[in-house]
Amino acid sequence: MTTPSRRLFVMLPFALLCAIGLSARPADADLSKKVIAAFKGKLLVTSGPLESVGDDKATIAHFKKQALTEVKSTVGADDVPTWFFVYTAFLNRTGATSMKLEFYDGKNYSADKQLTGVDPKLTVLTGEIEITEDDNITKGKTYTLKLTGNVKGKEVVFATGQVKMN
Repeated sequence: MTTPSRRLFVMLPFALLCAIGLSARPADADLSKKVIAAFKGKLLVTSGPLESVGDDKATIAHFKKQALTEVKSTVGADDVPTWFFVYTAFLNRTGATSMKLEFYDGKNYSADKQLTGVDPKLTVLTGEIEITEDDNITKGKTYTLKLTGNVKGKEVVFATGQVKMN
């Protein structure tokens, strides 16, 4: 049985991950209720997976230090800027079986990545994102990221964050 204090992840079939630019990792450490509460409703963007270090206070400080405000692009296929990053979302509620990671330029929707097969009991969701300029992302802009989904027919924002795409 999984408890809310465990670090939980979505596992999607490999082919689906490749097709939509997402991948998930298995849990490598437990997170305490205090650590989860410290980031509730936040989506952290990092260059690699987040791991607990020492006590709760040290782990919270480490997560804050690892969070990126900017992601640098690489040149992908056809010379198109491509961004890769790891996200960790500390959900403010549970209940969705599918979600979208939406990118907003101010109030304007720009792009999204779909997540399906989500365990509706998850409290922490992590994975990798690959997104390109072809997905309507512009180099040099700062985007608000919203992890959204439907719960009982109502659109819900589970976590938010912000990152500049350079």
